[in-house]
Amino acid sequence: MTEPKIPLWEVFIRSRNGLAHKHVGSLHASDATLALQAARDLYTRRGEGLSIWVVPSHAITASDPADKGMMFEPAASKIYRHPTFYDVPDEVGHM
Repeated sequence: MTEPKIPLWEVFIRSRNGLAHKHVGSLHASDATLALQAARDLYTRRGEGLSIWVVPSHAITASDPADKGMMFEPAASKIYRHPTFYDVPDEVGHM
């Protein structure tokens, strides 16, 4: 008898306002509600979470590290993306 396949979910936690969500791990759950509850129980036991995202693993598409040159090198030739052409007044402070 074949065991039913339970989907894999990726868990992202935001610890404070203004910070980005960070990947903290994976878990198996049958639906999004159960995945969210399990993520809360597993990854925020010490109250470190402000916001939780659960994403089905199959919905994530990633680049291949072997394609690093093709994916990221063209950006180096686009000097207009770097803020070297702008004068920032001293009154502005650090940016």
